[in-house]
Amino acid sequence: MLDAFALSKILVLATLAFVLALAWTPLLTHFLYRFRLGKSIRSAVTAPMFAKLHAKKAGVPTMGGLLMWVTPLILALIFFVIASLAPDSFIGQLNFLSREQTWLPLFALVAAGLLGLVDDYLNVRGIGEHGGGIHIRHRLVLYTIIAAVGAWWFYVKLGWDSLHIPLVGSVTIGWWYIPLFIAVIVATSFSVNQTDGLDGLAGGTLASAFGAYAVIALLQGQVDLAAFCAVIMGALFAFLWFNIWPARFIMGDTGAMSLGVTLGVVAMLTDSALLLPIIGIVFVVEAVTTAIQLVSKKLFHKKVFLIAPIHHHFEAKGWPEPKVVMRFWLLSWMGAAIGLIVALLDSSLLG
Repeated sequence: MLDAFALSKILVLATLAFVLALAWTPLLTHFLYRFRLGKSIRSAVTAPMFAKLHAKKAGVPTMGGLLMWVTPLILALIFFVIASLAPDSFIGQLNFLSREQTWLPLFALVAAGLLGLVDDYLNVRGIGEHGGGIHIRHRLVLYTIIAAVGAWWFYVKLGWDSLHIPLVGSVTIGWWYIPLFIAVIVATSFSVNQTDGLDGLAGGTLASAFGAYAVIALLQGQVDLAAFCAVIMGALFAFLWFNIWPARFIMGDTGAMSLGVTLGVVAMLTDSALLLPIIGIVFVVEAVTTAIQLVSKKLFHKKVFLIAPIHHHFEAKGWPEPKVVMRFWLLSWMGAAIGLIVALLDSSLLG
């Protein structure tokens, strides 16, 4: 039976994150517009179809993803301090920062958010290859570095060395846990980054994924981790309030990088990495279609899709942007639901 206070804690923190993020959004948007921190669209020479489809988005402020990692960081620090001063108070018990459950995902969230912020700034200023900020190869290196830190923490500090197979059980894999951890984080980060291409698309699909993992963490008794996921959801909902078409601002790499890395870490913390491709089915489709397009162009000099990832393909075929986003949201909800069904049937995962 679920603990009533634990559930209340999660819902209260999610609501506070939503309210706090909404409250400081005007300050963020004022800053972004005042300093003209608008997105640069890829060159019409290197990406003519993309430039044509998204010409109207040029100049729309980026770095809106700050909402999704600054808000959880503020709440984590506030309640940690209150819990240190008054641990038995109701407010003190809302603290969700704990060494076992949330230190690492919070570190990953902030570290990747800062790296993404640098990338966004380079993009705005037209610095980097084709003026697009950090090259994808260099991003993958940065993802790998962050993932390696997390892998070391899990394997050495926490002693994790097994992989849970849904409906089967855990299999000890020893030191192979390190490359597995890195692969999960890098793949998730890349796929979320690929999904961030239309107004509201990444935000909505990430909300369903973090929502599913909040439920899994809660059922495992990891209340602080569930609260952490819920706080991110609350911040995501506030972001979506302004990001749905036509977007007031966009997520940028500071949001996509931070949330992609963190989602992978949460999947590992809940020992449910193999459920991630189901819960994050849209991210998988986006990454796979991008890979297919790259391989086809490289080997056969032909394009499989009009433009990749696949959400741009449908956009190029004439689907209105909100239609693409809403349908992908539906797919993400169904993926999250199926992932939760498998988790609920897996007694060894939920203990």
